[in-house]
Amino acid sequence: MTAEAIAKLLRQVRQGRLGVDEALDRLRDMPYENVGFAKIDHHRPLRQGLPEVIFGRGKTPEQVEEIVRRMLRQRHNILITRGNPAIFERVQKLDRRASFHPASGAIAIRHENKVRGRGLVLVVTAGTTDIPVAEEALVTADVMGNRVEPLYDVGVAGLHRLLGESKALKRARVVIVAAGMEGALPSVVGGLVAAPVIAVPTSVGYGASFRGLAALLGMMNSCAPNVAVVNIDNGFGAGYLASVINRL
Repeated sequence: MTAEAIAKLLRQVRQGRLGVDEALDRLRDMPYENVGFAKIDHHRPLRQGLPEVIFGRGKTPEQVEEIVRRMLRQRHNILITRGNPAIFERVQKLDRRASFHPASGAIAIRHENKVRGRGLVLVVTAGTTDIPVAEEALVTADVMGNRVEPLYDVGVAGLHRLLGESKALKRARVVIVAAGMEGALPSVVGGLVAAPVIAVPTSVGYGASFRGLAALLGMMNSCAPNVAVVNIDNGFGAGYLASVINRL
C-alpha cells in the first residue's frame, strides 16, 4: 500500500466514510503477509515508492496465483517477470486486466495508468534478438508509471540506423540499451546523449560471447562515463532502476 493510499484511507476514516474495523482489516498485513511459501512485502510501496515484483521462474502457477490474490487487495499495479502461459492463465482468472507479453514472459496487471516519471524512458536494442530482454525492461518501466518508447535494431553494425534516431535519443530522460555480441552499443549511445544510460548485456552471440559475459565486460569497461551496467539479461533491473531515476 502506497503512502497516497494510506492517506486516502485515513481521510475516509476521519470523514466517517470508512469504519475503523474495516480500515484495520486493510492494514492488517502490513508490513508483510506470511503465506507459508512466501512473505509478501506489502510495506514496500510505502518504503520505496514501488511495489514488490513477483519472479515467476521456479514458482508453480499455484504459488504465483496465491501471491497475486493477496497482492490484489492492495490495489496497486502488479508485475510478474519470467512468467509463462500456465501462470498467465491462472492470473487472468483472478483479474481480467492481466496482460501477457510472450517475448519476455512478463505479466502485468494495471490498476492505474498514472504517469509518475518526469520524462521519457527510451528502450533501445542493438538487434532484434535482444528484444525479449528489452521488452522486460519496457514493461517494467511502464508498470512502474513511466512514459516509455521502444527503439529496436539500431546496433553498431549499421550505425546510420542509430544516428537517424538522434531526436528520439535527445528526448529521453533515461536510456536503456540492451545488446549482446561485443556489447558496444551503450558506449556509442552514451557518447550521444546527456541522459544516464543503463546498459543491459544480453546472452545473444556466438561461442566467444560466453552467453553475455563478453558484452558484460565490454559494458563495464565503457569509456562513456554516463553508462551504468546491470546483470546479463536483467531487463527487469534496468527498467526498475530507470523508473527510480525518472522519479527523482
